[in-house]
Amino acid sequence: MRREIRFCLVNLLLSLALLQGCSKGVGIDVTSITRVVGATSKAVRPMTEQEEYYVGRAVAATILGQYRVYDNPRLTAYVNNVGLLVTLASDRPYTQGGYHFVILDTEEVNALACPGGIIFITRGMLQKAKNEDELAAILAHEVAHVAHKDGIAAIQKSRWAEAVTILGSEGAKQVSGADVGKLLSLFEGSVTDVTKTLLVNGYGRKQEEAADQGSLGYLQQVGYNPYGLLDVLGKLAQQQSNGGRQGIFATHPGMDQRQTELKSFLAKKQWPQTDDKKRDRRFREAAG
Repeated sequence: MRREIRFCLVNLLLSLALLQGCSKGVGIDVTSITRVVGATSKAVRPMTEQEEYYVGRAVAATILGQYRVYDNPRLTAYVNNVGLLVTLASDRPYTQGGYHFVILDTEEVNALACPGGIIFITRGMLQKAKNEDELAAILAHEVAHVAHKDGIAAIQKSRWAEAVTILGSEGAKQVSGADVGKLLSLFEGSVTDVTKTLLVNGYGRKQEEAADQGSLGYLQQVGYNPYGLLDVLGKLAQQQSNGGRQGIFATHPGMDQRQTELKSFLAKKQWPQTDDKKRDRRFREAAG
């Protein structure tokens, strides 16, 4: 798995043209780099789509080092169909590598969004959904995290600032082998920052609130019942109050507070509740 992470990091550097003309004992020509990156300024430039894609792949590889993929092609295809429909209404319907939804083979209740669009949902979380509307709500929340670039925001600003400084030092003609090693270390640290946020620390309250509200808009636009998320949060809040501590409960404290805030938000919107028997039947056939 570490080989896959390193592959992603090396490709990220390739995307920055860092490895052009690299050979043993020879510095790397960065004329093209300085042209792309420009001189470093006080405001550190954001990651490009391609950079986010490779960081996200490395994060996904790290998570897959801890969890197995659930081997159920039919259910996986169904989850992807629902998730991709939701992405079309999001603030960011397209990413560098596209959106991919993967089921993790664990009873742990969780859903995770890697930068760039790889989204994981566990079997335990799938079991919390009683219909397609609730499944769509779970996926929409994670899509919102990708659209808002919350994963990238988890990277320590000092890491990215140092990477941009190395790449964009004004007047730099060559990046040494030591600099390449430093850049690899910085990107590995960035992957660790994101992974730790997803699996250990969780996002901040404002990020979760924004993802909740954003996902409701996605659901409403594509015809799903936006109250599905409220129903899911209700079940999660109950399990958390009964002592749930692993998975999403470790990284998402205050489920009951999120539920209360969503009720207030939906009351202001006054969106109608929808019900679709065909969707319910489709969910039962796919989920078993």
